[in-house]
Amino acid sequence: MSRAIRLWPLLTALQRYEKTISTRNLGHGQFIEAPILAYLIETPNGRILYDVGCDYAKIADPELRARYLDPMRPRFEPPRMDPNQRIPAYLARLGLSVADIDLVFVGHLHFDHAGGLCEVPGCEVHVQAAELAAARAEPDNAIMAEVLAAAASGAANPWKIMEGEYTVAPGVQALASPGHTAGHMSMFIELPQGPPVILCGDAADLQENLDAEIAPGYCWNDQEATALASIRRLKSLAIREKAQLWPNHDLAFYRALPQFPAWRD
Repeated sequence: MSRAIRLWPLLTALQRYEKTISTRNLGHGQFIEAPILAYLIETPNGRILYDVGCDYAKIADPELRARYLDPMRPRFEPPRMDPNQRIPAYLARLGLSVADIDLVFVGHLHFDHAGGLCEVPGCEVHVQAAELAAARAEPDNAIMAEVLAAAASGAANPWKIMEGEYTVAPGVQALASPGHTAGHMSMFIELPQGPPVILCGDAADLQENLDAEIAPGYCWNDQEATALASIRRLKSLAIREKAQLWPNHDLAFYRALPQFPAWRD
């Protein structure tokens, strides 16, 4: 059976926010430090990015930060992002460039997952039709207008609108995990050495979401039951396939992962 070759967790920023953003109806007034992660996956057929983090310019430029990120206060502090945490900087440390990325798989369109698309021009972008349709139909403050404009024009990146689950590459499967957003997608990755990995994305921000089966704080159209069903499905898949579940914004969990340039294989 074909498998992915290597998996790199990439810390693209840190962000402080009220815990109830991650755990629905729990953690009001309690602030946590969370990683904003992307993942580089090397397969026999090429390289994939799962998510791309934030738009660095909106963090580094005071005027842009004030316009786009400061209004999220006090529940969200603007992310803290070092230039070395930009996607092209990580690739350069591996002797790669954006041209070496075959596709970008966007788990969902929120600013901390899709904002960095401007850093990977020319890359094919995969996004779910339901995710894009919902973002266009209903305002979502976590989705930047220019991301939707880019999807419509395809000016910087060719967008491929996908429907449901599919094989992304050998050993890499797209998993439907709606609830947090309408078309949220997780990813199942088979590796040659260790157990398979399930990248939960924001279906499970924290290990607590998985252990206690707590929905994310924000659920599209308040569909908490859908979000919980996705958590339970990912857990069942992990048991059946003897896979590891990787929550997306859990700092303690991230610190236990291989630290770049180390990888999982």
